[in-house]
Amino acid sequence: MKVKIKKWEHYKGELPAYQSAGASGFDVRAQLSGDSITLKKGERVMIPTGLSFEIPFGYEIQSRPRSGWAAKHGLTLMNSPGTIDADYRGEVKIILVNLGQEDIVIQDQDRCAQLVICPIYQAQFEVVEELGDTARGAGGFGSTGKT
Repeated sequence: MKVKIKKWEHYKGELPAYQSAGASGFDVRAQLSGDSITLKKGERVMIPTGLSFEIPFGYEIQSRPRSGWAAKHGLTLMNSPGTIDADYRGEVKIILVNLGQEDIVIQDQDRCAQLVICPIYQAQFEVVEELGDTARGAGGFGSTGKT
């Protein structure tokens, strides 16, 4: 699949790339006007990527946290997965949040998130009086007895 990418004026460096032959996501890098941003515990920040995408209709791009930062430092995405719709043409920004116990310094060009291209389906909704029965029924959180 071909996806058109627009590089914004402040974009530096190489285009995003998959890090291995079997990778589902490609990394995007922070495009900071200064050298770094310090994200204190509990704080969140929007990180510019300097990129826009022309995503084919029928697909979306999901933004996801990088597992190393999440596991080691508690850095994750505020809305994970984030959704970049096929009709959006603005700059992609990543909403990072520090859920860890220490401040985290984000440097210009740090890989800040991974993006995954996913197919989507739009539903055709049909209003009905009753829904089909299942063994679970209307049982909510914890209703299956599994923890």
